[in-house]
Amino acid sequence: MSDTSVKQQSTAAFYGQAVASFALAMVATTVGIFRLDANAWVRGFLGIAVLYLVTSAFTLAKVIRDRQEAGQIVNRVDQARLEKLLAEHDPFEKL
Repeated sequence: MSDTSVKQQSTAAFYGQAVASFALAMVATTVGIFRLDANAWVRGFLGIAVLYLVTSAFTLAKVIRDRQEAGQIVNRVDQARLEKLLAEHDPFEKL
């Protein structure tokens, strides 16, 4: 009655694609900011804004992952309790 959850792992190709995509996006944004026809203050502000956006995105992804993992742990504990109750229950026992 107990089913084991399979831990999903991404492939090396998916990981490589994600890293390459992130690096390409950062390089393209950086080149775009430095080639922008504006003074140094505007380019600096945009650079800081991009860094803040990136760190916020990483933090949000971590928070979402942590919440999902916590939910899976609670679900497993609840499932184990239910299985224990069902295993100990005798429907033919007199009340």
